Amino acid sequence: MERAWVHQGDGWAETDPDGLLALLAAPEPPVAWVHVDSLDLLADAARQAGVPESVVHRAVADHGPAAPGDPRRPQLRRLPGGGRYLVSPTLAYDGSTRDVTTGVWAALVVDEVTITAEEGPGALLADVRDHLGEGDHLPQDRESHVFAAVLMALVRRAGDVEMGIGEAVADVEQLVFSPQAQDPAEVVYDLKREIGEARRALVPLLSAFPDLVAEQEDAQRETRTMRWLRRLDTVLTKVDRHLDAHDALLGDMLSVHLSRVSVRQNEDMRKISAWAAIIAVPTLIAGVYGMNFDHMPELHWLLGYPASIVLMGAAAGLLFRLFKRSGWL
Repeated sequence: MERAWVHQGDGWAETDPDGLLALLAAPEPPVAWVHVDSLDLLADAARQAGVPESVVHRAVADHGPAAPGDPRRPQLRRLPGGGRYLVSPTLAYDGSTRDVTTGVWAALVVDEVTITAEEGPGALLADVRDHLGEGDHLPQDRESHVFAAVLMALVRRAGDVEMGIGEAVADVEQLVFSPQAQDPAEVVYDLKREIGEARRALVPLLSAFPDLVAEQEDAQRETRTMRWLRRLDTVLTKVDRHLDAHDALLGDMLSVHLSRVSVRQNEDMRKISAWAAIIAVPTLIAGVYGMNFDHMPELHWLLGYPASIVLMGAAAGLLFRLFKRSGWL
């Protein structure tokens, strides 16, 4: 499915994709945006929008040794004539299952045309369109509006995922320190795995923003574009730090839980050892007198059996009192 928008005086308006090439061929072509539902359709959409074949090949087809034939590998490329090609993971969080899922978003910017594509459960298109409606936060040049909106949507989605993970970490913390808590180790490990997946998805953006800021700094001027890039870079860095803090907190909770399990196991072992010692004394006495030797003391004594029972009970009672006083029972 292919959709297209053009920038008019009061904002972006959706148009028929079939008539877009004629608009771009006009003496004063509008700033256009084309979106497709698969990265496999990105090159064809770019060609239909009039992007030169050399640029399409450089951006989409020729991935070089760093990304051999993999168009979905995260990357940021500068293209001839000031164009850009960005491929970045997208994030989505399901609060009911505490699962982080990732997709792929690609954006090709060439002159007045921006071609985007998305795969996976991210559903970032609506967020990008919302950011395009916030004109005050976009750079001056209209050609960069969609690219800027994509970056904003990616960063905001990462922030939303971090907030969802933070709430899940708080819930897990209550579970770990609850007196009636079951074994939460599996829950903690699952959440740590989701945090790891989220952080891996942020790595391409974290590496891309310094390059974008440096590109603006090369122009040696403080523009609104540079300001929002720095702001997004700061926000993204904070999100990554928060995720790292959540991961560290989960690690601490897991250590505390394992320590509590170890303490409980030690308490159980002490109780088992104490009862074993209490039972060992009567067992020893009964075992000795059960040997049935002829010359055992008190073997033919009339009170021998009651006395042995009393002795065994007294020894067990004394040991029970001693272990109770020492806290083993």
